[in-house]
Amino acid sequence: MKEAEELPSLIVFEEWNGSSSTKLSKTATITAYSSLTIQRSGNRFDHVWRRALQGFVPEGFPSSVTPDYVPFQVWDSLQGLSTYIRTMLSTQALLSAIGVGEKSATVLGATFQWFLRDLTGMFGGILFTFYQGSNLDSNAKMWRLVADLMNDLGMLMDLVSPLFPSAFIFLVCFGSLSRSFTGVASGATRAALTQHFALQNNAADISAKEGSQETLATIIGMALGMLLSRITIGHPVAIWFSFLSLTAFHMYANYRAVRCLALTSLNTERCSILLQNFMETGQVLSPEQVSRMEHVLPMWTISWSSKNAKLLYGHVHLGVRISSLNNLEMMELVQSTGYHYAKAKYLLLELKGKIGVILHKDSTAADGLQSFIHALVMVNLLAKDKSVHTKSQMWMDQQYIIFVQKLESSGWNTGRLLSPSIIWKANWIFENKKTD
Repeated sequence: MKEAEELPSLIVFEEWNGSSSTKLSKTATITAYSSLTIQRSGNRFDHVWRRALQGFVPEGFPSSVTPDYVPFQVWDSLQGLSTYIRTMLSTQALLSAIGVGEKSATVLGATFQWFLRDLTGMFGGILFTFYQGSNLDSNAKMWRLVADLMNDLGMLMDLVSPLFPSAFIFLVCFGSLSRSFTGVASGATRAALTQHFALQNNAADISAKEGSQETLATIIGMALGMLLSRITIGHPVAIWFSFLSLTAFHMYANYRAVRCLALTSLNTERCSILLQNFMETGQVLSPEQVSRMEHVLPMWTISWSSKNAKLLYGHVHLGVRISSLNNLEMMELVQSTGYHYAKAKYLLLELKGKIGVILHKDSTAADGLQSFIHALVMVNLLAKDKSVHTKSQMWMDQQYIIFVQKLESSGWNTGRLLSPSIIWKANWIFENKKTD
């Protein structure tokens, strides 16, 4: 038998703490010689702080989230804090209008008014989901901002309601309706943003930690709100000044929050900005560059902007219904179908200065993105060349694959186009009729 190898006389163990391999910290060193010696590193406060922080930031932070996570959460927490402070002021006014504290008020009357308010909000949420639920993903930034603006409007209605007793029911129901839009839009866009932040398939962890952050902001906001209500009670000018000041800050914080986001998904506006720049320079902008250029307010609020007029996506109509075309448009569609789009899963048609897109019923997400980019190319060529079908097809044959490859190398997600839902599609069949 071989002689057993001699065991080492000294063994040193090191204890490391941390959820990410890049953020580990040594907490203890254990030396085994003739006896065990334990030497702890750091102090107990650092260990407690790290443990507490784990309840508010995702595991593996910051490498497990995108770079825009921290600035967005900071501004989002600040706007949430202002919301909860104002909630105390608006709730105080609402309860006063209902009659809390007055001998003439009845429990049944207050209950009915509160029930009617909540019922209106429930129906409003259902109607908003019915009309806009499928479109929230396509412009998460805008809807996130609109959601909080609607929440501001709802709180304003609550605060105004005591001033107009004859219109009290209308005002509180309208306020509840506004907040119902907020609940739907905010929840849906939060889900889209959580997916964006998750770099390690940790969307659930990010969502849970966001809940902890919001709970902490709620506790602080409620405490400050009760203090502010106590100070301003009986002073209408102070109440309105506080409310309007906090509302202005809330709107500013929300704007800064959505401006921090550098989304990598392709929607109609981002796609338009990217294609315009590529056709002019041959280069693809990064998500950070595009985020500084895209609009976050509804388009009707900035229709006066000269920059908006240059965007191509406003001249593209996705999902044209073929039965809505007139005879002349149908004849043009028939001619272009066989000549230009025989192998494509989409059809393009010029419609009074716009480009209509008709998707095949078997089209995929990739076909949808390709059809939209092709339509943008046609829009860009409309003012320069009359043979837009031929010229645009040449560009697609020569540049489309290069464009998509550059998008992917710059960090863009080219899997699909985020657009309003397309409910109208078509099928076309080519048949060669025999002649006698």
